[in-house]
Amino acid sequence: MQDKECIALILAGGQGKRLGILTKNNAKPALPFAGKYRIIDFSLSNCYNSNIDTIGVISQYQPFALNSHIGLVHTWFRDRENSGVFLLPPYTSQKGGVWYKGTANAVFQNIEFIERYNARYVLILSGDNIYKMDYSIMLKYHKEKKAEATLSAIRVPWNEAGRFGIISTDGQNRIESFEEKPGVPKNNLASMGVYIFNWDILRKYLTEDEQDPKSSKDFGKDIIPKMLRNQERIYAYPFSGYWKDVGTIESLWEANMDLLSDKPRLDIYDLDWRIHSPSPTCPPNFIGPHAKIRRSIISEGCVILGEVEHSVLSPGVHVGIGSIIRNSVIMSDVKVGCKTVIENAIIGEKTVLCDGCRIGISSYKASGHPVITVIGEKVTIAENSKIIKNIRGRQDRPPLVSMPVYGKYL
Repeated sequence: MQDKECIALILAGGQGKRLGILTKNNAKPALPFAGKYRIIDFSLSNCYNSNIDTIGVISQYQPFALNSHIGLVHTWFRDRENSGVFLLPPYTSQKGGVWYKGTANAVFQNIEFIERYNARYVLILSGDNIYKMDYSIMLKYHKEKKAEATLSAIRVPWNEAGRFGIISTDGQNRIESFEEKPGVPKNNLASMGVYIFNWDILRKYLTEDEQDPKSSKDFGKDIIPKMLRNQERIYAYPFSGYWKDVGTIESLWEANMDLLSDKPRLDIYDLDWRIHSPSPTCPPNFIGPHAKIRRSIISEGCVILGEVEHSVLSPGVHVGIGSIIRNSVIMSDVKVGCKTVIENAIIGEKTVLCDGCRIGISSYKASGHPVITVIGEKVTIAENSKIIKNIRGRQDRPPLVSMPVYGKYL
């Protein structure tokens, strides 16, 4: 086995409870984003573009869609020897097996995988963030600082700071304190969930943490605070590009809408930093004679007979005659009947909205953000329904309904 200077582990096993019905049947990193991608494609593509070619994806909750997707992504590395993307679910050994008990425990249970490659550095990533980053530059920074650990950090809005690990540093970016999801944040410099560790140091702390019955087995709550108490050299790596933790309905909707500005901060069309994802086998788009499309992303295989404005449509979406979609995210294979209006909404995959429905409202919260209506996957909404609250998805296949195609009906 060829030695690797640095390998990556992507933590992709979280349930994503704050995303509610969207993660009822899917792991959060497997959710669609920007039409044709999955959220985890951004972390995986960052690794690929940073020449980190050995990646372990630690999965646990509702892994089927995620694992199927990654099985297709693995083809990126077929031109490279001794590399690849590896799925690392919980497993049973001769000593038994348990579910991952936290982020630190998940890495601890995969020590054998890391040591197969004799890696000097381990890059730990979250699988549910949207951003582009060259990890090789961060690794260079880590070496220059002679750090034991480096955490990528970014300024976040003050009203969101309590969602993240908050970092305090000295004038040289050495971290002096770290507080996980504080009730009253001291500042708004947040950890991005991107860590580089010297493996020999991390292995020691993971082993000690595993033996501590009081530990929650978490990097932010246990490992990093203990390293700081022991005065290990931990540095913040300042990041100023686009980064979004899409862990809530509002942040997922906002990240999709961010792509629709004249000059989006996240450029998914950058040919020098491609976001890799397997493309579905779909026919070309069809735009009907009376259709109107403005400032929107329309993925392959869509049939647009109505009006789409400032929205993101995934592959295979059908929009019927006289229907209007505004400020919304429509996931794959959604069928929208005639004269249906969708506004400020997220619609889950394979859902059917029959004729004359009114989904979502144009009201706004005190923060200025719109109220987002969410409908889960595989739901059938009856004709002339009015929905301004969230609807759970069904696991059974929705019944077939009449849908207009090219001015005719099936």
